[in-house]
Amino acid sequence: MDYRELGDSGVEVSEVGFGAWVIGTDWWGDRDESDALAMVEYALDAGITYFDTGDVYGHGRSEELLGEVLAERGEEMTVGTKVGYDFYNNPQAGHGELPKAYSVEYLRDAVDRSLDRLGVDHVDYLQLHNPDVGELTDEVLELLDELREEDVADAIGVALGPSIGWLAEGDFAIEHEFDGVQYVGNMLEQDVHAHFVDTVAREGASTSLIPRVPHSSGLLNEQVTPETELEAGDHRGFRPDEWYETGWEKIEELRFLERAEPGSANSRAAESRERDGERTLGQAALQWLLSYDAVATVTPTFRSTDDIDEWTAAPETPALSTAEREQVENLYARDFGIDRFDGMEKEEYRTSVDGDDLRAAGILGD
Repeated sequence: MDYRELGDSGVEVSEVGFGAWVIGTDWWGDRDESDALAMVEYALDAGITYFDTGDVYGHGRSEELLGEVLAERGEEMTVGTKVGYDFYNNPQAGHGELPKAYSVEYLRDAVDRSLDRLGVDHVDYLQLHNPDVGELTDEVLELLDELREEDVADAIGVALGPSIGWLAEGDFAIEHEFDGVQYVGNMLEQDVHAHFVDTVAREGASTSLIPRVPHSSGLLNEQVTPETELEAGDHRGFRPDEWYETGWEKIEELRFLERAEPGSANSRAAESRERDGERTLGQAALQWLLSYDAVATVTPTFRSTDDIDEWTAAPETPALSTAEREQVENLYARDFGIDRFDGMEKEEYRTSVDGDDLRAAGILGD
């Protein structure tokens, strides 16, 4: 495992992180809590240090479970959590989005409650959860500065979604030198990832990018096939059938990534150590994202210890060459040569500025 700094905060994260929304909820398939805790321990033993959770996951249960491990192995762990949804006063309706609360009073109280559940007096990385750009007020920014000055949080960021858009919020965070921006990004969903890579470069910002759903809901690691029947309540069921049908055709165009090319390691990888051996498509999906210097860590959803074994080994596989990365980008630009609708309307991307951000980025037409 390799490690990278989150922004210029001094907080170090493993290149492969652990998306802890999978514990404390049944949104990616049910498991008992002892199994969830065992997966966290196994991930730590495999070299993962970064664990990403949120107060709303299981209405605090994900934080509580991580807190149990933190109590024993906290010195090995870097933890990020999120606040911004008011689940204390609102019931969860399926996977529906809860009301948000962005008053300074609410956010400070939510942070205190998260710390209590985690059993710590400070958190390594505090994120605002799905803010609208209008909620990123001067008062909220002042609160974030205060929390850092009080050593309540070492690094500050935003986690964007749940749909793929929200460019205005990510651009705001990058322009204001937040330490991190989390978003959905993978080889089959490149628009937002490419935009934020460009924004970081244009601004000369230190902000780190944290892509999640790197396997595009199970396609790029081949855990969802045309024959797969997702369990009731599985969060991946929000994708239309057409997404998976076209997705299986697209990944055939990405099979070239499974073949290791001698000498494909980039200069940074070559300087750190020699990397050889083949990579699976699931590993290539992580390596594609890690090939961008702005990316600090990638947070896949682990469902088993086999997943942990495979994906924590991804940084040991050959780094993508510039030619390989460009080929992936070019395939996406021509929609992998598939002249068929994938069921995902770009007009439905989330936007808090009436689509102005998406149009300016060329994702939506005029």
